[in-house]
Amino acid sequence: MPARPRHTALVAVVAAASFLAVSACAPPAKTSSGGSSAAAKAGTATSAADLGGMDALVAAAKKEGTLNVIALPPDWANYGAIIKAFGDKYGIKVNSAQPDASSADEITAATRLKGQSSAPDVFDVGASVALAHTDMFAPYKVAKFDSVPANLKEAGGAWVNDYGGYMSIGYDSSKVPAPTSVTDLLKPAYKGKVALNGDPTKAGAAFAGVQMVSMANGGTAADITKGVEFFKKLKAAGNFLPVDPTPATIASGQTPVVFDWDYLNAAQTAKVKSWKVFVPQNAVLGGYYFQAINKDAPHPAAARLWEEFLYSDAGQNLWLNGGARPVRFDDMKKAGTLDQAAAAKLPAVSGTPTIPSQDDTTKAKAYLAANWANAVG
Repeated sequence: MPARPRHTALVAVVAAASFLAVSACAPPAKTSSGGSSAAAKAGTATSAADLGGMDALVAAAKKEGTLNVIALPPDWANYGAIIKAFGDKYGIKVNSAQPDASSADEITAATRLKGQSSAPDVFDVGASVALAHTDMFAPYKVAKFDSVPANLKEAGGAWVNDYGGYMSIGYDSSKVPAPTSVTDLLKPAYKGKVALNGDPTKAGAAFAGVQMVSMANGGTAADITKGVEFFKKLKAAGNFLPVDPTPATIASGQTPVVFDWDYLNAAQTAKVKSWKVFVPQNAVLGGYYFQAINKDAPHPAAARLWEEFLYSDAGQNLWLNGGARPVRFDDMKKAGTLDQAAAAKLPAVSGTPTIPSQDDTTKAKAYLAANWANAVG
């Protein structure tokens, strides 16, 4: 929901069944780590142990003094609080560049700024971008690596899923009746009120929305014919609203019904008290983003410490407080370290999650590219 084009990288779902986004004219500069042996050692470390343990990693990161992140809006999955907490805990300055950049922009920036102190140290990207650029990632296993489900990480630590959620329908209960199914949205009460978060041929959230609608109407995540047909009917009924939703359009009432990830829809409840979130029981579709370290990170120790922080109980609970489901949710719940109050605020979800494969996504993308414009425009 926050204006974050980085979701234009399609988020292919690899979630477990129980759970389941700089300036171009920057002058060339040496990295703040220089060519020191300490920096070189940090740049090849695959765990904190390679640097002599966590205390040594913290010391090395503090010596670098800086961390560069990119495409992390402060209101997306609680990243504003996460960045502040990390900086406060370690006394490391966090440079947050291009908060509204796309996943693809993250890779472009890393390539363009390679060898410069302003290059991004870490990535938080959608699946299609992540899996296409694994050669740019530095393998690293955080202390909590083993507690992340095996199918939500690359075995060597090149990437690890971080947070995610379920596709949902957000709605303003003061302006429309509560939907009990996707097909309810075809009713006259929703005329000119139903928005999709972006163009599904480009935006991951919108793409997942079409997949979810297809599933709700008897299709699958791979065969999205029924999803496209539904949106064609929605447009014919005058209910489809061709407006990209934002917090502002929701607050003003311009987009009273929105298809989006549940953690983004849920975030709107703090600003619009009548905003509710509904996840159809017969169409539970989930997705995660991918976390990775830039192999050419100018601050390699800080990058690794950032990952340690994100996957710690504290970091995971910060994502949870942003309405996102952290990848270690099940492990932390079992251990009693999960923020129960924050977990209780998550949108209710029942039913068996659908786990689209890369093949499912490829087939759905191909059909969408060939048919969406003619059906919906």
